[in-house]
Amino acid sequence: CAHPGLRIHEYLYFQVLSPGDIRYIFTATPAKDFGGVFNTRYDQIHLVPADPPEACGELNNGVFIQDQIALVERGGCSFLSKTRIIQEHGGRAVIIADNAYDNDSFYIEMIQDSTRRTADIPALFLLGRDGYMIRRSLEQHGLPWAVISIPVNVTSIPTYEMMQPPWTFW
Repeated sequence: CAHPGLRIHEYLYFQVLSPGDIRYIFTATPAKDFGGVFNTRYDQIHLVPADPPEACGELNNGVFIQDQIALVERGGCSFLSKTRIIQEHGGRAVIIADNAYDNDSFYIEMIQDSTRRTADIPALFLLGRDGYMIRRSLEQHGLPWAVISIPVNVTSIPTYEMMQPPWTFW
């Protein structure tokens, strides 16, 4: 199903509920010409970092991605390939973080590859700094996943700017 119009500069927000040290609202951008849209709001769903992080082949923790959302890293294969691998593991959506860990402001437009394949689950792009901070927090706490709410309607949150990560420019 094609989505009418260009979706560039559209943002989608999610909030990390735990671990508490990264309990912020994060900004992501939907893939431009592939993937589904969020028809459901998930109040509490696991954000599971893929192992290996680039998710270009077999996943060691694929069982934990079933019915949850995967956090993967850019690189190694196309955005679409990553999305399809997560979809095949039963993931509800994929969040692809830039592999430039110092990227705190530049959103990349995720477009289809040349294979004419499709993906049905939503695919979102996340800044490298945000992805890195989420993964680092999970490693520090020895946790296999974060708990998030997605999507979050920021217009209903008066203190939205207070809830953004302190390393974000706005």
